[in-house]
Amino acid sequence: MGGGGEKRGDGEEGVMATDFFWSYTDEPHASRRKQILAEYPQIRELFGPDPWAFLKITAVVSLQLGTATYLHSSSWLKILTVAYFFGSFLNHNLFLAIHELSHNLAFSTPAYNRWLGIFANLPIGVPMSITFQKYHLEHHRFQGVDGIDMDIPSYVEAHAVTNIVTKSLWIIFQLFFYALRPLFLKPKRSCLWEFINLVTQLALDGSLVYLWGWRSLAYLILSTFVGGGLHPMAGHFISEHYVFNPDQETYSYYGPLNLMTWSVGYHNEHHDFPRIPGSRLYKLKEMAPEYYKNLKSYRSWSQVIYMYIMDQTIGPFSRMKRKQSKNNGDVKKDIRVTTIHKDIRDRMGHAQVLPSEN
Repeated sequence: MGGGGEKRGDGEEGVMATDFFWSYTDEPHASRRKQILAEYPQIRELFGPDPWAFLKITAVVSLQLGTATYLHSSSWLKILTVAYFFGSFLNHNLFLAIHELSHNLAFSTPAYNRWLGIFANLPIGVPMSITFQKYHLEHHRFQGVDGIDMDIPSYVEAHAVTNIVTKSLWIIFQLFFYALRPLFLKPKRSCLWEFINLVTQLALDGSLVYLWGWRSLAYLILSTFVGGGLHPMAGHFISEHYVFNPDQETYSYYGPLNLMTWSVGYHNEHHDFPRIPGSRLYKLKEMAPEYYKNLKSYRSWSQVIYMYIMDQTIGPFSRMKRKQSKNNGDVKKDIRVTTIHKDIRDRMGHAQVLPSEN
């Protein structure tokens, strides 16, 4: 699965690459989707909104805003502690709820999903729901396509992040890179929905400061920041598409944190069928087990972060890229896949062992 990429850089064993892996095949999930549906057409029954999404989001938003008001007069140490060990889990849950809503998986009407996304955005502290949707859908349709998929680090990031220290700092601040990267590399015209998102968020932030003080707002911002850095929940940013194995560019996680992250860990399943809500992705794996049981997977996001930082051959360049065809928007195909796979293995320098492979 995943095509392959040609060797770049010096290729020495144990040395970090100086360019991305380049694939000469289509992104893998569209063809997998057709094949799986041909064999298991009943999977279509899993499509459609999650009827519990609204209630789950409302509960988390209420709990997090209530916590922010409770901490309005607390010490900074207490605020930071609660933010890391409690609020970070709630805000990351809401970030992934927004991911779910970007696929219209709470309501059949897209506008209702946008409104709910703006509501879920409130405890995050900064407006991002509508903008995230615009770029995230391109990540699915054009996975790995150079200049379109903004999930992939920029060359500036990749050349700067080359050792344990810089990789650690990059992970701590990865939410900033994740948010700002598309605005610099592929800016899009703002829309009315983004304006509504902005005004709604500023109204909530202003009201919170006016009624409860700056510490309540700071708690929300800190919860977002620490939850996206050196934090177990943030391991999915690395685990989903960073190439730890030369034959695969998307990886799933089957650990307990799926219960708090809308099952985003089922990432191969999600890319194969983005119309299935996270709450039903485990059923997809059960219906078509042979399509997933032999793929490399993870059991620990924390271990993924550790591997990323400590493995000297892994870095921001450890992502698969592909060129877009000028004729029809599809990705160019190439018959050199077998040779390309060998080149990647040579470049990796040694076999990568994933934690708890399934």
